[in-house]
Amino acid sequence: MSDPLPSPVFASPSRALPRGACDTHAHVFGPYDTFPLADPRPYTPAPAPRDHHLAMLDQVGFDRGVLVHGSAHGWDHRAMLDAIAHAPDRLRGIGTVPGDTPLDELKKLHAGGVRGLRFTDVAGPTASQQFDGRVGFDALHRLAPLMRQLGWHAVIWANAATLAEQASSLRAWGLPLVIDHMGYFDVAAGVAAPGFQTIRQLVEDGSAWVKLTVFRNSKEPGTHEDVQPFHEALLRANPERLLWGSDWPYLGMTTYRPTPAALLDLLDRWTGSDDLLHRILVTNPASLYGF
Repeated sequence: MSDPLPSPVFASPSRALPRGACDTHAHVFGPYDTFPLADPRPYTPAPAPRDHHLAMLDQVGFDRGVLVHGSAHGWDHRAMLDAIAHAPDRLRGIGTVPGDTPLDELKKLHAGGVRGLRFTDVAGPTASQQFDGRVGFDALHRLAPLMRQLGWHAVIWANAATLAEQASSLRAWGLPLVIDHMGYFDVAAGVAAPGFQTIRQLVEDGSAWVKLTVFRNSKEPGTHEDVQPFHEALLRANPERLLWGSDWPYLGMTTYRPTPAALLDLLDRWTGSDDLLHRILVTNPASLYGF
């Protein structure tokens, strides 16, 4: 077995987080001699093992966390399930499975702390390629009845335009929906663009939750001020359907890498309310993930 990686050091936000705060979006990868990557795979991440994720939660001030299965591990959920098993009262998981997965296999994931499945239909350099560990809306159509039996939700990672095209189908599946990364909208198109307005409406009527991952949409590294109008629109739409995720360990971020503390400070400034901050970081995730 290889030597353990040095433990990372994370800054704390300017203000301590409320008790029960939850980071609803992070990933673990490796260690690769125990949990190897899939081959082929859409990307090759640096190791981000369980202990580093827990160190991030501890140092930043999160009592709870949600891990999203990384497609670089293919269909192998062991790295995520191992992390949850190490802190079962503290962590939950979001899996990714083939569309023909039987209920018995989903029940095993449920016993391991999984509370939903992720479906991807986002534009990108590997969007047209098929990899283990990544499925689209066709799989959701097949899995939705089983997910309803388990009380699970569907996590949607798609462009805003795609969400607008699929809005009727998404509602028809009868599942709680969680939209990743604020819906991955085109910031240049503005708040009034049909894609973002569909996301806002899904949040407003309670059909969907949305993760406030501002930096994935921003063209202004560091300040992310170009995303603030979209953030404010979602706050006005329905604060009971808002979540926050760090997206640690920041896959694909090379020229600019955010930190959880800086992103939390931004959330604090943009909400401007202790009650709102508590709802986004504590109340909402506790309700959705069953903490």
